[in-house]
Amino acid sequence: MALRPERDEHLTDLSFFMNETAERGIVVVASTQGSGSAMDDSAAAVKIGAQLGLPTDAPVGILLNDVVNLDLTRQHINYAKDEMQKGSKVLLLRVGTVTTDQISGAITMGDPAHIATGGELCSATAYSSSAVIGRWLSKKDADGYAKVAINIV
Repeated sequence: MALRPERDEHLTDLSFFMNETAERGIVVVASTQGSGSAMDDSAAAVKIGAQLGLPTDAPVGILLNDVVNLDLTRQHINYAKDEMQKGSKVLLLRVGTVTTDQISGAITMGDPAHIATGGELCSATAYSSSAVIGRWLSKKDADGYAKVAINIV
């Protein structure tokens, strides 16, 4: 579980597809160039964010679903667990607050939140060249979770 249920969703987006498996709570970035303006445009795709915190990755949002790769002829997607099939649309948080454990390294309350390798969130210490996507509202708790305000507009 990468996100705790306490979250404040001010702006979400359901217009992007994701073609790889991922756990909720990570940062996803734009994976293709295209208009993506239509609601069902397959060019509007996202992927797991930041390879080595490159500043060229354009953050799109925080993933709010688990993306799984199931054999749908044998079992159903568990919608109660908020799972989505690989290749389907995913729900992204653009503005709001979440409590996540998808954190790389140490963080400090009040510091900017950046994208680390593999889409995790981090402090500015290691990845200051990557995009600022929010601000830390707490330090890590005993379970490794911290609260972060996200602002990707």
